[in-house]
Amino acid sequence: MSARGARATGALLTALLLVALTLRGPLVAPAPVIDQVAATLGLTSSAAGLLTGLGVLCFATLTPLAALALGRAGTTRMLALALLAILGGTLLRSFGGVPGAFVGTVVVGAAITVGNVGVPVVVARDFPTRVPRVMGLYSAVMNAGAWLTTLGTAPLAGLVGWRWALTAWGLLALLALVVWLRVAGDGPWRATRRTASRAAAVAAAPGAAGAALAAPTAAATAAPPRVPLARRPVTWLLCLTFVGQASSYMGVTAWLPSVLHDTADLGRAGAGAAASLFQLLGVLGSVLAPAALARRVPPRAVVLAIAACWLTLPVGLLLAPGAWPAWAVLGGLAQGANFVVLFTVVAAVADSPGDVRRLSAAVQTVGYAVAAATPSLLGAAHEATAGWTAPLLAVVGLLVLAATAHTLAAGHLPRR
Repeated sequence: MSARGARATGALLTALLLVALTLRGPLVAPAPVIDQVAATLGLTSSAAGLLTGLGVLCFATLTPLAALALGRAGTTRMLALALLAILGGTLLRSFGGVPGAFVGTVVVGAAITVGNVGVPVVVARDFPTRVPRVMGLYSAVMNAGAWLTTLGTAPLAGLVGWRWALTAWGLLALLALVVWLRVAGDGPWRATRRTASRAAAVAAAPGAAGAALAAPTAAATAAPPRVPLARRPVTWLLCLTFVGQASSYMGVTAWLPSVLHDTADLGRAGAGAAASLFQLLGVLGSVLAPAALARRVPPRAVVLAIAACWLTLPVGLLLAPGAWPAWAVLGGLAQGANFVVLFTVVAAVADSPGDVRRLSAAVQTVGYAVAAATPSLLGAAHEATAGWTAPLLAVVGLLVLAATAHTLAAGHLPRR
């Protein structure tokens, strides 16, 4: 690759990662101040949980439409519109009263849905020989955004109130929009770089995890998928995996500050900061997962190790809540790693870039349909039982489901 091509690739990666920075933070930002939001707006715990759940419901219901829009309008335009909508939805959620809070959450959720589908498409298309590594960076930056908002929202709210604290994170979407339009909108060099990248994918001898990804994609460009997605067992295994992963992540993200406040005697700001460990360690987990795959660690061994770490969070909080730093660290590592391995499997078993988009959309639609209800259901369980045992046991069940399905799905990876 020429020096100009290398610079273009680096610029596109930077712009893509800035987009990723906005794809979780806006949803998790209310969690550290959810009690203040509920008190101001007069919401019950289950209704407050909808401020997280509604955004995820958009992932479930709008993913097929997002995939269709991306196919017709293109990733550059649609991702730019998504960033603009995140900014507008954040403002509406903060200052629109009760109706604005819910409508703004839907707008933010719809915009992030476009990013959820669009970014993996860009990765598979423009970085074909580096899918695991770039997916790892993508997941790491998403977790970094979630960590930053989880850590910073409560202190900001103490200074300027929760409305302005939530609004402040919209500046990240504005920054990402400016850079994305500057970089990704430059069509000529992008087309040249993409052509060179595809040529390199065919000519290069991919190693480690890249071999498992590049081979099926290249082979599939000559022919359409042989078996419809709905008839592939791996499709449903991946859907069940993402049901457990996404539901557990959204439930823990929504309620971990409250769990730590009630069971570990932490103050509100301290509980938010403590919960940010869960998000922060997701960054490291997202980087470690591709490294493990690149060292030819058996995928099923990676999946089982991740599952064991994930389970320590709810089980540890049930048995020894005072040791929450250890459980947050292990759970955070696992949730970031699990996301990367899951979508690496998606890219590996797909037959073409278009198949990546369709399979990713199917997995996200099913997974987020369940995840959307999880924060509200866990909040209702907490209210009904006046404790956190039932919600945490529900998370254990979801994680066992994810571990079982993911272990079976990993067996469908191409032999290296």
